Amino acid sequence: MLLSEEQMSDYKGALLTDRGYDADWFRAALIERGIVPCIPSKIDRKVPPPTTP
Repeated sequence: MLLSEEQMSDYKGALLTDRGYDADWFRAALIERGIVPCIPSKIDRKVPPPTTP
């Protein structure tokens, strides 16, 4: 199936994660791709997670 631009949605999608994905390298990879991570921090995290630039 081939969709033209008029048939495609502007919605980019979402990635739902839990605290198991709270890793600096994973957050950095999302930010690098222009994705704003909204992953809850692990309870035992000592340093706040990196934020978007």
